[in-house]
Amino acid sequence: MDFALTEEHVMAQQMVRDFAQKEIYPTIKEWDRKHAPHPDVLPRMAELGILGINVPVRYGGQGFDYITLALVCEELERVDATLRVVMSVHMGLNCMALMQWGTEEQKQRFLAPQARGEKYAAYALTEADAGSDPVSLRSTARREGDVYILNGEKMWISLATLADNILVIAKTDPHAERPHKGITAFMITRDMKGVTTGDIHGKMGVRAGSTGWIAMQDVEVPVENRIGEEGEGFYVAMSCLDNGRYTVGAGAVGCIRACLEDSVKYARERETFGVPIAHHQLIKQKIAYMQQWYDAAKLLILKAGWLKNQGQRNTRETAVAKWFATDMSVKAALEAVQLHGAYGFSDEYDVERYLRNAKGAVIYEGSSEIQQLIQADYALEYRKDKPLRCELPAYDVDYWQSEV
Repeated sequence: MDFALTEEHVMAQQMVRDFAQKEIYPTIKEWDRKHAPHPDVLPRMAELGILGINVPVRYGGQGFDYITLALVCEELERVDATLRVVMSVHMGLNCMALMQWGTEEQKQRFLAPQARGEKYAAYALTEADAGSDPVSLRSTARREGDVYILNGEKMWISLATLADNILVIAKTDPHAERPHKGITAFMITRDMKGVTTGDIHGKMGVRAGSTGWIAMQDVEVPVENRIGEEGEGFYVAMSCLDNGRYTVGAGAVGCIRACLEDSVKYARERETFGVPIAHHQLIKQKIAYMQQWYDAAKLLILKAGWLKNQGQRNTRETAVAKWFATDMSVKAALEAVQLHGAYGFSDEYDVERYLRNAKGAVIYEGSSEIQQLIQADYALEYRKDKPLRCELPAYDVDYWQSEV
Protein backbone atom coordinates (compact mmCIF):
# COMPACT_ATOMS: atom_id res chain seq x y z
CA MET A 1 0.00 0.00 0.00
CA ASP A 2 1.48 3.32 -1.13
CA PHE A 3 0.63 6.27 1.13
CA ALA A 4 1.91 8.90 -1.31
CA LEU A 5 -0.73 10.93 -3.10
CA THR A 6 -0.46 11.22 -6.86
CA GLU A 7 -0.43 14.51 -8.76
CA GLU A 8 -4.05 13.81 -9.70
CA HIS A 9 -5.00 13.34 -6.05
CA VAL A 10 -3.36 16.62 -5.05
CA MET A 11 -4.91 18.48 -7.98
CA ALA A 12 -8.44 17.31 -7.17
CA GLN A 13 -7.93 17.94 -3.45
CA GLN A 14 -6.71 21.48 -4.04
CA MET A 15 -9.54 22.27 -6.43
CA VAL A 16 -12.17 21.19 -3.91
CA ARG A 17 -10.33 22.93 -1.05
CA ASP A 18 -10.32 26.21 -3.00
CA PHE A 19 -14.01 25.88 -3.78
CA ALA A 20 -15.03 25.08 -0.21
CA GLN A 21 -12.76 27.60 1.51
CA LYS A 22 -13.16 30.52 -0.86
CA GLU A 23 -16.73 30.18 -2.10
CA ILE A 24 -18.67 28.52 0.72
CA TYR A 25 -16.83 29.14 3.98
CA PRO A 26 -17.39 32.94 4.06
CA THR A 27 -21.18 32.52 4.23
CA ILE A 28 -21.75 29.02 5.66
CA LYS A 29 -22.43 30.38 9.16
CA GLU A 30 -25.22 32.54 7.74
CA TRP A 31 -26.92 29.58 6.05
CA ASP A 32 -26.48 27.42 9.14
CA ARG A 33 -28.32 30.07 11.15
CA LYS A 34 -31.05 30.21 8.51
CA HIS A 35 -31.46 26.41 8.61
CA ALA A 36 -31.39 26.46 4.81
CA PRO A 37 -29.11 25.08 2.09
CA HIS A 38 -26.74 27.46 0.35
CA PRO A 39 -28.43 27.91 -3.07
CA ASP A 40 -25.14 27.88 -5.01
CA VAL A 41 -23.71 24.66 -3.55
CA LEU A 42 -25.20 22.04 -5.86
CA PRO A 43 -24.94 24.04 -9.11
CA ARG A 44 -21.35 25.00 -8.35
CA MET A 45 -20.36 21.45 -7.40
CA ALA A 46 -21.90 20.29 -10.66
CA GLU A 47 -20.04 22.95 -12.65
CA LEU A 48 -16.71 21.93 -11.11
CA GLY A 49 -17.32 18.23 -11.79
CA ILE A 50 -17.33 17.31 -8.11
CA LEU A 51 -20.66 15.47 -8.37
CA GLY A 52 -19.07 12.94 -10.71
CA ILE A 53 -15.55 12.98 -9.33
CA ASN A 54 -15.01 9.20 -9.31
CA VAL A 55 -17.41 8.16 -12.06
CA PRO A 56 -15.79 6.92 -15.31
CA VAL A 57 -15.48 9.56 -18.03
CA ARG A 58 -17.63 7.46 -20.36
CA TYR A 59 -20.54 8.00 -17.95
CA GLY A 60 -20.06 11.73 -17.59
CA GLY A 61 -17.67 11.69 -14.64
CA GLN A 62 -14.13 12.92 -14.02
CA GLY A 63 -12.51 9.48 -13.88
CA PHE A 64 -10.72 9.83 -10.54
CA ASP A 65 -10.30 6.93 -8.11
CA TYR A 66 -11.86 6.10 -4.74
CA ILE A 67 -9.00 7.70 -2.78
CA THR A 68 -9.86 10.97 -4.51
CA LEU A 69 -13.43 10.65 -3.29
CA ALA A 70 -12.18 10.43 0.30
CA LEU A 71 -9.95 13.47 -0.13
CA VAL A 72 -12.87 15.42 -1.61
CA CYS A 73 -15.12 14.50 1.32
CA GLU A 74 -12.44 15.53 3.81
CA GLU A 75 -12.04 18.94 2.20
CA LEU A 76 -15.77 19.54 2.03
CA GLU A 77 -16.41 18.68 5.67
CA ARG A 78 -13.42 20.75 6.71
CA VAL A 79 -15.77 23.65 5.90
CA ASP A 80 -19.15 22.12 6.77
CA ALA A 81 -20.71 18.67 6.96
CA THR A 82 -23.58 19.72 4.69
CA LEU A 83 -21.18 19.86 1.74
CA ARG A 84 -19.95 16.32 2.40
CA VAL A 85 -23.51 15.04 2.89
CA VAL A 86 -24.15 15.92 -0.76
CA MET A 87 -21.34 13.57 -1.79
CA SER A 88 -22.47 10.85 0.59
CA VAL A 89 -25.95 10.59 -0.87
CA HIS A 90 -25.42 11.69 -4.47
CA MET A 91 -22.18 9.81 -5.06
CA GLY A 92 -21.70 7.22 -2.30
CA LEU A 93 -25.25 5.95 -1.93
CA ASN A 94 -26.64 6.47 -5.44
CA CYS A 95 -24.05 6.88 -8.20
CA MET A 96 -21.79 4.14 -6.85
CA ALA A 97 -24.80 1.83 -6.54
CA LEU A 98 -25.44 2.36 -10.25
CA MET A 99 -21.77 1.69 -10.98
CA GLN A 100 -22.08 -1.60 -9.10
CA TRP A 101 -25.60 -2.81 -9.83
CA GLY A 102 -26.88 -0.80 -12.78
CA THR A 103 -27.34 -2.14 -16.29
CA GLU A 104 -25.64 -0.33 -19.16
CA GLU A 105 -28.96 1.27 -20.04
CA GLN A 106 -29.47 2.45 -16.44
CA LYS A 107 -25.97 3.88 -16.33
CA GLN A 108 -26.65 5.91 -19.46
CA ARG A 109 -30.11 6.98 -18.30
CA PHE A 110 -29.42 7.74 -14.62
CA LEU A 111 -25.69 7.70 -13.85
CA ALA A 112 -24.45 9.88 -16.72
CA PRO A 113 -26.72 12.90 -16.05
CA GLN A 114 -26.04 12.58 -12.32
CA ALA A 115 -22.28 12.54 -12.86
CA ARG A 116 -22.54 15.60 -15.09
CA GLY A 117 -24.57 17.34 -12.37
CA GLU A 118 -27.64 17.68 -14.56
CA LYS A 119 -29.60 15.59 -12.07
CA TYR A 120 -29.23 15.33 -8.30
CA ALA A 121 -29.57 11.97 -6.58
CA ALA A 122 -30.67 10.62 -3.20
CA TYR A 123 -31.08 7.32 -1.37
CA ALA A 124 -34.14 6.25 0.58
CA LEU A 125 -33.84 3.31 2.97
CA THR A 126 -34.66 4.73 6.41
CA GLU A 127 -38.24 4.90 7.68
CA ALA A 128 -39.84 6.04 10.92
CA ASP A 129 -39.55 2.51 12.33
CA ALA A 130 -36.71 1.13 10.22
CA GLY A 131 -33.12 2.33 10.40
CA SER A 132 -30.63 0.03 12.05
CA ASP A 133 -33.05 -2.82 11.29
CA PRO A 134 -33.69 -2.39 7.55
CA VAL A 135 -35.57 -5.68 7.23
CA SER A 136 -38.43 -4.14 9.22
CA LEU A 137 -39.14 -1.49 6.58
CA ARG A 138 -42.81 -1.13 5.61
CA SER A 139 -42.61 0.41 2.14
CA THR A 140 -43.98 -2.04 -0.42
CA ALA A 141 -43.63 -2.65 -4.14
CA ARG A 142 -46.21 -4.80 -5.91
CA ARG A 143 -45.62 -5.89 -9.48
CA GLU A 144 -48.43 -5.44 -11.97
CA GLY A 145 -47.32 -6.33 -15.47
CA ASP A 146 -44.54 -4.02 -16.59
CA VAL A 147 -44.67 -1.77 -13.54
CA TYR A 148 -44.28 -1.94 -9.78
CA ILE A 149 -46.71 -0.05 -7.53
CA LEU A 150 -44.81 1.55 -4.66
CA ASN A 151 -46.35 2.72 -1.40
CA GLY A 152 -44.75 3.93 1.81
CA GLU A 153 -42.88 6.78 3.44
CA LYS A 154 -39.17 7.35 3.97
CA MET A 155 -37.71 9.55 6.70
CA TRP A 156 -34.41 11.36 7.33
CA ILE A 157 -33.55 11.44 3.65
CA SER A 158 -30.79 13.86 2.67
CA LEU A 159 -31.60 15.94 -0.44
CA ALA A 160 -35.19 14.71 -0.22
CA THR A 161 -36.61 17.98 -1.56
CA LEU A 162 -33.78 18.61 -4.03
CA ALA A 163 -33.03 15.26 -5.67
CA ASP A 164 -34.34 14.35 -9.11
CA ASN A 165 -33.56 10.62 -8.88
CA ILE A 166 -34.07 8.61 -5.70
CA LEU A 167 -32.89 5.05 -5.04
CA VAL A 168 -35.69 3.49 -2.97
CA ILE A 169 -35.62 0.21 -1.04
CA ALA A 170 -39.01 -1.54 -0.63
CA LYS A 171 -40.52 -4.94 0.11
CA THR A 172 -41.69 -6.97 -2.86
CA ASP A 173 -42.43 -10.06 -0.75
CA PRO A 174 -43.53 -9.13 2.80
CA HIS A 175 -44.04 -12.81 3.60
CA ALA A 176 -40.68 -14.13 2.39
CA GLU A 177 -39.39 -17.02 4.49
CA ARG A 178 -36.05 -15.20 4.71
CA PRO A 179 -37.16 -11.56 5.15
CA HIS A 180 -34.07 -10.00 3.60
CA LYS A 181 -34.82 -11.93 0.40
CA GLY A 182 -38.13 -10.11 0.01
CA ILE A 183 -36.61 -6.67 -0.56
CA THR A 184 -35.95 -4.94 -3.90
CA ALA A 185 -34.33 -1.67 -5.02
CA PHE A 186 -35.83 0.84 -7.46
CA MET A 187 -34.94 4.18 -8.98
CA ILE A 188 -37.83 6.61 -8.83
CA THR A 189 -37.94 10.16 -10.14
CA ARG A 190 -39.42 13.23 -8.50
CA ASP A 191 -41.86 13.82 -11.35
CA MET A 192 -43.58 10.44 -10.95
CA LYS A 193 -47.22 10.74 -9.99
CA GLY A 194 -47.76 9.97 -6.30
CA VAL A 195 -44.31 11.14 -5.12
CA THR A 196 -44.33 13.95 -2.56
CA THR A 197 -41.51 15.29 -0.39
CA GLY A 198 -40.99 17.68 2.48
CA ASP A 199 -38.29 19.09 4.74
CA ILE A 200 -37.62 18.14 8.36
CA HIS A 201 -37.06 21.18 10.57
CA GLY A 202 -35.49 21.64 13.99
CA LYS A 203 -32.33 19.60 13.45
CA MET A 204 -29.48 19.83 15.93
CA GLY A 205 -26.84 19.91 13.19
CA VAL A 206 -26.33 19.81 9.42
CA ARG A 207 -28.64 22.81 9.41
CA ALA A 208 -27.42 24.20 6.10
CA GLY A 209 -28.39 20.97 4.38
CA SER A 210 -31.58 19.41 3.05
CA THR A 211 -33.03 16.60 5.18
CA GLY A 212 -36.60 15.47 4.67
CA TRP A 213 -39.20 12.82 3.99
CA ILE A 214 -40.48 11.10 0.85
CA ALA A 215 -44.01 9.74 0.55
CA MET A 216 -45.08 7.32 -2.19
CA GLN A 217 -48.74 6.71 -2.93
CA ASP A 218 -49.45 4.20 -5.70
CA VAL A 219 -46.35 5.28 -7.60
CA GLU A 220 -46.00 3.37 -10.88
CA VAL A 221 -42.36 2.48 -11.44
CA PRO A 222 -41.34 0.75 -14.70
CA VAL A 223 -39.66 -2.64 -14.37
CA GLU A 224 -36.61 -1.20 -16.14
CA ASN A 225 -36.13 1.09 -13.13
CA ARG A 226 -35.48 -1.86 -10.85
CA ILE A 227 -31.86 -1.88 -9.65
CA GLY A 228 -30.60 -5.44 -9.50
CA GLU A 229 -32.93 -8.43 -9.56
CA GLU A 230 -36.11 -8.76 -7.56
CA GLY A 231 -35.16 -9.90 -4.06
CA GLU A 232 -31.64 -8.41 -4.23
CA GLY A 233 -32.60 -5.13 -2.61
CA PHE A 234 -31.08 -5.96 0.76
CA TYR A 235 -27.70 -6.63 -0.84
CA VAL A 236 -28.00 -3.46 -2.91
CA ALA A 237 -28.83 -1.48 0.24
CA MET A 238 -25.94 -2.91 2.25
CA SER A 239 -23.42 -2.33 -0.55
CA CYS A 240 -24.68 1.25 -0.74
CA LEU A 241 -23.90 1.61 2.96
CA ASP A 242 -20.36 0.33 2.36
CA ASN A 243 -19.89 3.30 0.06
CA GLY A 244 -21.89 5.78 2.11
CA ARG A 245 -19.97 4.92 5.27
CA TYR A 246 -16.73 5.46 3.40
CA THR A 247 -17.71 9.02 2.51
CA VAL A 248 -19.05 9.73 6.02
CA GLY A 249 -15.83 8.48 7.60
CA ALA A 250 -13.75 10.53 5.18
CA GLY A 251 -15.83 13.58 6.01
CA ALA A 252 -15.29 12.97 9.72
CA VAL A 253 -11.56 13.12 9.06
CA GLY A 254 -12.17 16.62 7.74
CA CYS A 255 -14.14 17.52 10.85
CA ILE A 256 -11.29 16.36 13.09
CA ARG A 257 -8.88 18.43 11.01
CA ALA A 258 -11.11 21.47 11.30
CA CYS A 259 -11.18 21.11 15.09
CA LEU A 260 -7.41 20.67 15.19
CA GLU A 261 -6.56 23.59 12.92
CA ASP A 262 -9.01 25.97 14.58
CA SER A 263 -7.76 24.96 18.03
CA VAL A 264 -4.12 25.44 17.08
CA LYS A 265 -4.89 28.90 15.73
CA TYR A 266 -6.86 29.91 18.83
CA ALA A 267 -4.29 28.46 21.24
CA ARG A 268 -1.54 30.53 19.67
CA GLU A 269 -3.57 33.76 19.83
CA ARG A 270 -5.38 33.52 23.19
CA GLU A 271 -3.33 34.48 26.23
CA THR A 272 -3.77 33.66 29.92
CA PHE A 273 -1.34 34.17 32.77
CA GLY A 274 0.84 36.24 30.44
CA VAL A 275 1.44 33.58 27.76
CA PRO A 276 -0.46 32.04 24.83
CA ILE A 277 -2.59 29.15 26.10
CA ALA A 278 -0.67 26.91 23.69
CA HIS A 279 2.06 26.83 26.35
CA HIS A 280 -0.22 25.20 28.94
CA GLN A 281 0.22 21.44 29.19
CA LEU A 282 -3.47 20.53 29.27
CA ILE A 283 -4.07 22.58 26.14
CA LYS A 284 -1.19 20.75 24.47
CA GLN A 285 -2.78 17.47 25.53
CA LYS A 286 -6.03 18.33 23.74
CA ILE A 287 -4.18 19.30 20.58
CA ALA A 288 -2.02 16.17 20.74
CA TYR A 289 -5.08 13.95 20.99
CA MET A 290 -6.72 15.70 18.03
CA GLN A 291 -3.59 15.16 15.96
CA GLN A 292 -3.51 11.49 16.94
CA TRP A 293 -7.18 11.01 16.09
CA TYR A 294 -6.75 12.73 12.75
CA ASP A 295 -3.75 10.62 11.73
CA ALA A 296 -5.35 7.32 12.78
CA ALA A 297 -8.73 8.09 11.22
CA LYS A 298 -7.18 9.12 7.93
CA LEU A 299 -5.08 5.96 7.75
CA LEU A 300 -8.17 3.80 8.27
CA ILE A 301 -10.02 5.67 5.51
CA LEU A 302 -7.08 5.40 3.12
CA LYS A 303 -6.92 1.66 3.76
CA ALA A 304 -10.60 1.27 2.87
CA GLY A 305 -10.10 3.41 -0.24
CA TRP A 306 -7.09 1.35 -1.29
CA LEU A 307 -9.17 -1.83 -1.00
CA LYS A 308 -11.90 -0.23 -3.13
CA ASN A 309 -9.30 0.68 -5.75
CA GLN A 310 -8.16 -2.97 -5.78
CA GLY A 311 -11.73 -4.22 -6.18
CA GLN A 312 -11.57 -6.05 -2.86
CA ARG A 313 -14.48 -6.41 -0.46
CA ASN A 314 -14.11 -3.82 2.29
CA THR A 315 -17.23 -4.02 4.45
CA ARG A 316 -15.29 -4.60 7.69
CA GLU A 317 -12.57 -2.07 6.95
CA THR A 318 -15.05 0.61 5.92
CA ALA A 319 -17.22 -0.01 8.98
CA VAL A 320 -14.31 0.30 11.41
CA ALA A 321 -13.06 3.44 9.62
CA LYS A 322 -16.48 5.06 9.80
CA TRP A 323 -16.90 4.05 13.46
CA PHE A 324 -13.51 5.35 14.59
CA ALA A 325 -13.48 8.54 12.50
CA THR A 326 -16.97 9.66 13.50
CA ASP A 327 -16.50 8.83 17.18
CA MET A 328 -13.22 10.76 17.19
CA SER A 329 -14.81 13.70 15.37
CA VAL A 330 -17.23 14.09 18.28
CA LYS A 331 -14.37 13.88 20.78
CA ALA A 332 -12.31 16.37 18.80
CA ALA A 333 -15.23 18.79 18.63
CA LEU A 334 -15.83 18.49 22.36
CA GLU A 335 -12.18 19.21 23.04
CA ALA A 336 -12.18 22.12 20.61
CA VAL A 337 -15.21 23.68 22.32
CA GLN A 338 -13.56 23.24 25.71
CA LEU A 339 -10.32 24.74 24.48
CA HIS A 340 -12.16 27.79 23.15
CA GLY A 341 -13.84 28.28 26.54
CA ALA A 342 -16.90 30.54 26.58
CA TYR A 343 -16.33 31.43 22.93
CA GLY A 344 -16.66 27.77 22.05
CA PHE A 345 -20.13 27.84 23.54
CA SER A 346 -21.27 30.48 21.06
CA ASP A 347 -21.59 30.49 17.31
CA GLU A 348 -19.08 33.31 17.04
CA TYR A 349 -16.53 30.55 16.47
CA ASP A 350 -17.04 27.53 14.21
CA VAL A 351 -16.27 24.81 16.75
CA GLU A 352 -19.80 24.72 18.16
CA ARG A 353 -21.08 24.00 14.64
CA TYR A 354 -18.52 21.24 14.23
CA LEU A 355 -19.85 19.63 17.40
CA ARG A 356 -23.48 19.81 16.29
CA ASN A 357 -22.61 18.38 12.90
CA ALA A 358 -20.33 15.66 14.25
CA LYS A 359 -23.04 14.24 16.47
CA GLY A 360 -25.16 13.29 13.47
CA ALA A 361 -22.42 11.20 11.90
CA VAL A 362 -22.32 8.73 14.82
CA ILE A 363 -26.00 8.02 14.12
CA TYR A 364 -26.58 7.99 10.36
CA GLU A 365 -25.14 5.47 7.88
CA GLY A 366 -25.10 2.90 10.68
CA SER A 367 -24.76 4.08 14.28
CA SER A 368 -21.58 3.58 16.27
CA GLU A 369 -23.36 0.78 18.14
CA ILE A 370 -24.09 -1.03 14.88
CA GLN A 371 -20.46 -0.62 13.79
CA GLN A 372 -19.32 -2.16 17.09
CA LEU A 373 -21.56 -5.17 16.56
CA ILE A 374 -20.22 -5.59 13.03
CA GLN A 375 -16.61 -5.60 14.28
CA ALA A 376 -17.40 -8.03 17.09
CA ASP A 377 -19.13 -10.44 14.72
CA TYR A 378 -16.13 -10.41 12.37
CA ALA A 379 -13.73 -11.01 15.28
CA LEU A 380 -15.91 -13.84 16.63
CA GLU A 381 -16.28 -15.27 13.11
CA TYR A 382 -20.05 -15.04 13.34
CA ARG A 383 -19.97 -12.90 10.22
CA LYS A 384 -18.26 -13.67 6.92
CA ASP A 385 -18.67 -11.80 3.64
CA LYS A 386 -20.15 -13.76 0.78
CA PRO A 387 -19.47 -12.80 -2.84
CA LEU A 388 -22.15 -10.58 -4.35
CA ARG A 389 -23.48 -11.03 -7.87
CA CYS A 390 -22.29 -7.50 -8.62
CA GLU A 391 -19.19 -6.21 -6.87
CA LEU A 392 -18.02 -2.59 -6.92
CA PRO A 393 -15.60 -2.37 -9.87
CA ALA A 394 -11.89 -1.98 -9.17
CA TYR A 395 -10.32 1.26 -10.32
CA ASP A 396 -8.73 0.94 -13.76
CA VAL A 397 -7.28 4.24 -14.90
CA ASP A 398 -7.44 3.32 -18.60
CA TYR A 399 -11.12 2.38 -18.35
CA TRP A 400 -12.11 5.17 -15.94
CA GLN A 401 -10.57 7.92 -18.07
CA SER A 402 -11.51 6.57 -21.48
CA GLU A 403 -14.43 8.18 -23.27
CA VAL A 404 -15.20 5.01 -25.23
